[in-house]
Formats: sequence, structure tokens, C-alpha cells
Amino acid sequence: MSKKIFRSALMIAAAVLLSSLAIILGCLYDYFGTVQASQLKDELRLAAYAVEESGQTYLERLTARDCRYTWTPEYRLTWIGSDGSVLFDTDESAENISNHGDRMEVREAFAKGESSCVRYSDTWSETTLYYAKALNDGTVLRISTRQVTVPALLLTMLQPILLVGVLAVILSAVLAGRMAKRIVRPLNSLDLDHPLENDAYEELSPLLRRIQQQRRQINAQMQELRARTDEFEQITGSMKEGLVVLNQKGTILSINPAAQTLFHTDRSCVQKDFVTVDRGHELSQAILTALENGHSKVRIEQNGREIEFDISRIESDGAVVGTVLLAFDVTEQALAERSRREFTANVSHELKTPLQSIMGSAELLESGLVRQEDVPQFTGTIRKESARLVALVEDIIHLSQLDEGAVLEWELVDLLKTAKDAASVLYDKTREKGIRLSIAGESAQVNGVRGLLYEMIYNLCDNAIKYNVKDGSVEITVSKAELGAVVTVRDTGIGIPPEYQSRVFERFFRVDKSRSKASGGTGLGLSIVKHIAQYHNAKITLQSELSVGTTVIVTFVADTI
Repeated sequence: MSKKIFRSALMIAAAVLLSSLAIILGCLYDYFGTVQASQLKDELRLAAYAVEESGQTYLERLTARDCRYTWTPEYRLTWIGSDGSVLFDTDESAENISNHGDRMEVREAFAKGESSCVRYSDTWSETTLYYAKALNDGTVLRISTRQVTVPALLLTMLQPILLVGVLAVILSAVLAGRMAKRIVRPLNSLDLDHPLENDAYEELSPLLRRIQQQRRQINAQMQELRARTDEFEQITGSMKEGLVVLNQKGTILSINPAAQTLFHTDRSCVQKDFVTVDRGHELSQAILTALENGHSKVRIEQNGREIEFDISRIESDGAVVGTVLLAFDVTEQALAERSRREFTANVSHELKTPLQSIMGSAELLESGLVRQEDVPQFTGTIRKESARLVALVEDIIHLSQLDEGAVLEWELVDLLKTAKDAASVLYDKTREKGIRLSIAGESAQVNGVRGLLYEMIYNLCDNAIKYNVKDGSVEITVSKAELGAVVTVRDTGIGIPPEYQSRVFERFFRVDKSRSKASGGTGLGLSIVKHIAQYHNAKITLQSELSVGTTVIVTFVADTI
């Protein structure tokens, strides 16, 4: 700013100096015509610039008596309208001056932009030098001066004029520099953080008040923006679902912690292209579809998890500005859906088999095609399959209750006593197969549902008996552990192949389907065991070796004790 002020002050001083020199050169015009014309041209350009900037106000200031820069009488400045009428004149009132449209210099200025001429002036009654210039508003500004021939005077005064001019320029530069510094110093020292506390020019008070008002508005808006940003981050940060906001070009604008975990990235990915965190074709295509159609969904497997992406287009004032991605982990849901489908299919199959057997036997009996001595066999088949059907339905109902998380009464249960109660019911079955059933260990109490714990131990023992070999053994052990209690059921049966050991607790899964059905099993026993253990926050461990036997260990944690 100081440079601009310096240049302006220097220009003003130069203008004053040129005006003074113009007066001298006007008196010496005949000898120094070329110099005078140049000075006159420069004077007109300055005046034209001022008139274009300030209009008639500038001209009125020139002729004012109290004006610092009073217009010199040796020069005449005339402002001529586009129709040739005189709008202003420094010597006479414009109303008393005739139309100047026929003046040669005026005509040429309208036509060419600039013009000069030397002719006799009726006003001054002397030979006069004219210079005219067209302004941007279609008017013409003309300057004129008397032409005087004083060759001798010019030769004598040339050196003093030059000396005075140089000294004046130097003095003007010094004064302009000091003035610029004095003007700018208070401006440079303004404290814009506290505008109203400044002791500056009174003229700056409205500006400073406006700055203070704008600062308050900006601070209020920034506080509101920060509050909304913090609120947004708190909400998105607590979301289990992944959230990613993209602009129209696919640049990441925001990503919450859940999405960062999903894509194995951090906040450094913000303002980067989305392809830097995910290069999958399916997701990229889904984003393009959302941009075109407004919404899209896609389910993708990532890192062993099944993720569903819900993508929506973001619009503002009818224009598409980006997309928002919501990522849902639907792994458990997908597994549950598959389990339900498998369960439904298995239930249908398992129910169909005994029903067909019952219906077939009943139809034969009803038709009278069965011999009298074979009737007990068919009725036995109906009774056996009916019992199997009832057991299957009861197991299904039992599993459904466990899935629904039914609230049951908890109490302290002695696992050793429960194991003995279950074993006593199974003694007849063990004697039929020639299997030795033994119970060992110590009393260990857990907090749980007595009926469920009994059923868990019963099913484990029943399963160990079904898949045991002749003259085999089943051993039940109850013990206390440092962190809880342990129930172990060990048998000497046929064992489970390694590839099936992880699936034996699935519903309706059988290693040997023919043997399972022959033994009357429903395929739900171990699945019920698993659910009962989960209900009590217990852990199941299975160890098995073909032709050696199987060991199932149920460990109850300390908070169950």
C-alpha cells in the first residue's frame, strides 16, 4: 500500500511540476513548439484520466478558489459533449460558449481518438495550440494554450528550468515517501483480531466495525460447524456399520472407524481416491450404478466375512455431489439363513421318512393284504416309527426353545449327582450292548438349569453308547478345575473321522447315517448338547480317533460356579 500511496503522491507532485513547466513552455512556445506540444499532450492525458475517474467534480475543483491545485490561466481546458456542446470550460461559463462540434481538432478527436492543431483563437485573439482527446464516455476533452515566441528568453531560462525540475522531482519523491510512510504506518499496525481496539483514522471506523461483525459471524459459524462435525464423528464413530462418504469423483470425504477396520485402513485415506482402499470390481460397479440410478446394493465376501453394501446417491439442488456407502456385516445373518434352509430341508426329510413308513404299514393293514401272523410286525413298525417321530418333534421343539433364549429357572446343580442320575437311566441300554458304564470324580456345583444339564450329560452318554463297540466302555468323569468345573465323557467306540469332527454338533449331521437311523437317533442329540453348553457359557472340546474312541469335554467357567 505504501508504494501505491508513494506513486500517487509523486504523480500529483509531478502533475503540479508539469503544470508549472507548461506555463513556462507556453510562453516560449514559438521556440520550443515540440516540447510545448509534448507537455500539452501529457497534461491532457492526466486531465482525461482525472475526468474519467471523477467527472465534472474534478474540473470544478480545478477552478475553485480555495483549491490547492488552482487551474493555471495560460491553459484552457474544455470538456465537449458528443453533440459538440461545451459541458465545462475553465475560462468561461459553458452556457456562454458556442457549439464546438465544427472545430477541426474536435472533429478529428471524435474520428481518430486524438487530435492537435494550431490556429487563431477568437476567444484569446492569439495563435493557439489545441490538443483534443476522446474519452471512454463519448465526450472530448480539449486543452489549449497561447503560442508565444520568445526564443531568447527560452535560451536564457533553459538551464534554470531543468535544474528546478530536477530539484522539484527529488523533493517531491522525498516528501511523497515520508507522507506514504506516515499514512501507512497506522494501517500496518492495525490489530484485525481486535478491530475495535485500534486507534487509527476515524475514517476507518466503519470498516473496522464491519470487520468485527464479520469476525463474530465467522466465529459463530466455525463453532457451529465444529459442533456439527464433532456430533457427526461421535455418531458415526459409535456405529457398528461401516460408513464412507465419497464425492462425485470417488474421493473419500469421510470414513468412520468401522469402515476403516473393514477396509484395513485409517484416516489417512481421506481425500484419496476410493480405489486406494478397495480395488474390487463389484463394489466399484455398484457405486457407478448408484450414481446413475440413485441406489444400489451388493453383497461381497471380504476377509472371510460377508458384507452387504447399501449405496445411495447424494444430491444437492438437483445436482449429484457424491455417494454414501453403508456396510453391514451380515455374516451371522447369512449363516442363520443357510442354517434355517438346511434345518427346514432336514426336518422335512426326517419327518417324511417315518411318516412314509407309518403310512405304508397302515395302508397294508387297512387293505387286508397282511397275513394275521405278520400283523404284529407291521404294528410294531408303526409304533417304532411313531416313537421316533415323537422324539424328533420333541428334539426340534427343544432346540427351538434354546434358540429363542427361553428364560428358565437357574439353581445350583451338582454335576456328579446329575451324571449319576443320567447313568442310572442308561444302565439297561448298556447291559443290552455289553458296555461298561462308570462314573468317577468329585462333587462340583454349577449355577444352571437342572433339566438342561441332565439332558446334556444324558445325550453325551447316549451317543457314546450308540456308537460304541461290543464290550466297550463309557467313562464319565466330573472334576473341579482352577477356573471352573469339567465334565468328561470318554468312550471306546468307533471314533469320528478327522474331516467330520468339526461338524458333529450340526443339526441332523450323521457320520454313519445308516447306523444312526438303525439306533433310533434323530441327529439332534449333539446339537442339543452344544446349545445347552452355550446357554450355560460352557465350552465343548471333542477329541476322537478312529477305532480308538471319542472324548467330549465340557468346561464350565468360574462365573458359572
